[in-house]
Amino acid sequence: MPRKTPDVTRKTPNRLAEEKSPYLLQHAYNPVDWYAWSDEAFEKAAREDKPIFLSIGYATCHWCHVMERESFEDDEVAAILNRDFISIKVDREERPDVDSVYMTACQALNGRGGWPLTALLTPEKEPFFAATYIPREARGGMMGLVGLLTNVTGLWSRDRGRLRESAGKLVQSLQTVSSSWQPGELPASVFSKTVDALHELYDEAHGGFGTAPKFPTPHQLIFLLGRHRRSADINALRMTTQTLDSMRAGGLWDHLGHGFHRYSTDRKWLVPHFEKMLYDQAGLATAYLVAHQLTGSKLYADTARQTLDYVLGFLSDPGGGFHCGEDADSEGEEGRHYVWSAGEIEEVLGEEVAREFLEVYGVTGEGNFLDEATKKKTGANILHLPAHCAAVSGRAEKISGIEERFAAQRKTLLAHRAERVRPLTDDKVLTAWSGMIASALALGATVLDAPAYLERAREAVDFIWDEMLHDTTLLRRYREGSADIEGFAEDYAYTARAFLDIYEAGFAAVDLERAVTVAGWLRERFVDGEGVLHDTAHEGEELIMRPRDVADGAYASAFSVALEVFARLGVLLEDEGWTQLAQGLLNSAAGTAPQHSTAFCHYLQGASLLLEPTRHVTVYGSEKNEDTRLMLDTLKASYAPETMTLFKGGGGGGEANAVVCENFTCAEPIEDVGVLEEIIKKPPTK
Repeated sequence: MPRKTPDVTRKTPNRLAEEKSPYLLQHAYNPVDWYAWSDEAFEKAAREDKPIFLSIGYATCHWCHVMERESFEDDEVAAILNRDFISIKVDREERPDVDSVYMTACQALNGRGGWPLTALLTPEKEPFFAATYIPREARGGMMGLVGLLTNVTGLWSRDRGRLRESAGKLVQSLQTVSSSWQPGELPASVFSKTVDALHELYDEAHGGFGTAPKFPTPHQLIFLLGRHRRSADINALRMTTQTLDSMRAGGLWDHLGHGFHRYSTDRKWLVPHFEKMLYDQAGLATAYLVAHQLTGSKLYADTARQTLDYVLGFLSDPGGGFHCGEDADSEGEEGRHYVWSAGEIEEVLGEEVAREFLEVYGVTGEGNFLDEATKKKTGANILHLPAHCAAVSGRAEKISGIEERFAAQRKTLLAHRAERVRPLTDDKVLTAWSGMIASALALGATVLDAPAYLERAREAVDFIWDEMLHDTTLLRRYREGSADIEGFAEDYAYTARAFLDIYEAGFAAVDLERAVTVAGWLRERFVDGEGVLHDTAHEGEELIMRPRDVADGAYASAFSVALEVFARLGVLLEDEGWTQLAQGLLNSAAGTAPQHSTAFCHYLQGASLLLEPTRHVTVYGSEKNEDTRLMLDTLKASYAPETMTLFKGGGGGGEANAVVCENFTCAEPIEDVGVLEEIIKKPPTK
């Protein structure tokens, strides 16, 4: 369970104790007089003529915990904030719109962003300062929070006009940024050029893109797999599989309990930030599933299955949705639950048995995990496979062999680890994120022949439909038996996609009907008259700018998922209206996307359904007919994202057949499953 009442520093809780967000509840006993984001807070700031101290984070964020311990639990810091500021706490996962606005400000001022996000605002919500983590006292070239607050208090008293002027100019700049995505016509060459651009960023030594910190980017990997499918690009496949192997061999993967940590602090995928986020599990499970479809690798199938099983075991909500993630910290220390000393492993396994395990999993006496404060080795080790972390071909089979050979030892260590204090779970349910994992489970059900995954995926979307839907409005958050916060574009987009994916895994007509319904709400509430999709609804809260995050971040943007959904519906239903809607979205950013295409990989996945040939297959026959099931299973088993399958069943016992249409031309009905399989093996051509 999440930490509702952390180390109590005063007997009386602040007003955050009335909130439902696990992140806000973590701060309910701070001496800071926190407000949630509310009219009440801004009205008080205006009435008392005080600036706003805005702190944005999330429940599983390690550095958010550090800043709380250093500053927000400190009486001196609290006294300054309570006297001179109105302090507001925001859970970025519940209010991505607020986070987007002030993260854009932080990036504009500093060239980078991150969490915790700290911003100072006028009572009119206009920012004049933004930064990420700030220590209590200045150190290592970083300003200290006490000094910052003292200086700002003085400036607000002496020269607030200058601060307001600075804020006004920044807001004008932000509003320009929010409308900076230029329309145009996307060139067909953008696909191959994006592969080339990713290759320029590719780390040939360790896989992945860039240096450190290194993030898993499933949307980029899935884009590359799609390019291999379309054009047999061997380099695209090589970059993807080597990255998947490196992540799986490194410390990013939990070798005992499974699932992926958030990101690697180094380029070797060794030392992670230990939080486990639901969206990472969904995206990476999907990437490994697709890679398995293309390569047949046992390691990729096992990794996807173990990731999904981790989610089902530790992030399932009893109501049907999924929890957001697990913390990096336990007992006040990052990674404490996961790291091992050599002596501890020897004690658990026995010295003789442990000897080979220690060598293979990179465990040494001095350790490989540094103490956060001293930056010195303390004997703590992150399990990894050092002999297989280099980005070379042919590792997947070897890693699978190691996992099988040491399965018993890992099971024993996992049982011992289970006695430790487990990291806290952020147990709120977010509609978009539950939709993401439902899509991954639906694909897993097909690829891994695991019907239980499809049942669980359908349970998740039924939960959304039953609990997160108020009239025709999707709500975003569910916790403690009730749902609230009106949904954002990503909630609608990921839910519509989940229904589509579940339809393609099970072909129940109700799932397709609901996909169309939710996609219709997405279009009505978030797409404006110029064909531009916004992150917030037309009737949503008015902020200093209306967020429109077109590029992908930690997961694919609402914009790119909406584009995919509309394009898929256009092909699947042979409906020009959906296709035109998708084309409008595509064009709305097509003037900008090619310049930053590596940040638009999921957008390009949707673009491929509009700019490259697609295939429509209609299967006719009784659901009870074995040939019908074989045809549907054949279509589901292949990785063919350009192929959309519509099932028109009936109660009769007629022979199964499939009608395949490409380039606006339909072939004669096919009754031979083998013939259909041969067609699906290759993508359509013009």
